[in-house]
Amino acid sequence: MDIAQLITTLTVWALPVIFGITLHEAGHAYAAKRLGDPTASLLGRVTLNPLKHIDPLGTIALPLLLYYSTDGQFMFGFAKPVPVAFGRLHNPKRDMIWVALAGPMANLVQVVFWVVLALALQVVGVQEAFFYKMCGAGVMINIGMFAFNLFPLLPLDGGRILVGVLPMAAAIQFSRLERVGMFVVLGLAFTGLIGQYWMRPIFSFFFEMPYVPQLVQILFR
Repeated sequence: MDIAQLITTLTVWALPVIFGITLHEAGHAYAAKRLGDPTASLLGRVTLNPLKHIDPLGTIALPLLLYYSTDGQFMFGFAKPVPVAFGRLHNPKRDMIWVALAGPMANLVQVVFWVVLALALQVVGVQEAFFYKMCGAGVMINIGMFAFNLFPLLPLDGGRILVGVLPMAAAIQFSRLERVGMFVVLGLAFTGLIGQYWMRPIFSFFFEMPYVPQLVQILFR
């Protein structure tokens, strides 16, 4: 992949990625605050300021390196984790489910936003392809973040949700996997197993919904 192509890709994807990450993390922080834990709020994480959530290494350097070195075939990154003192929540075991869900749900709302924006651009007669590509990127990145973060393994949001729904004894046993969880996630992502058996079915579900093929023609024209 040449530098010019990389710059073009960055221009299209930068804003959707920044918003996707920022609202995802702010969603966690806001939910935790509402459910009794002000830790993230006191650290200024209930904010739409991306600088509070972006990690220079994990959000910028690592994804760019992987994207460029694999010719766009593999990309992985992370933001600053939102600190949550689960013991301070009103009902820790139940409320951790809602705190974990808040991030992916923020991404789902953004999927709707980018679709509506693309439709609005079409209604007002905007023809510039760049804006439609950005809307398409917004849909793709947010479905991707929604799906990936719901993978049921700690420290991902899906793992937190699973801890919340499992019986206490099983939840304690499962929580012990967190120390190696990210290494397992990275391995599954790098080998393509998450993509094939988890991400792809979720993407297929979204893109096979009624009227979505017509929307795809607008977003990816």
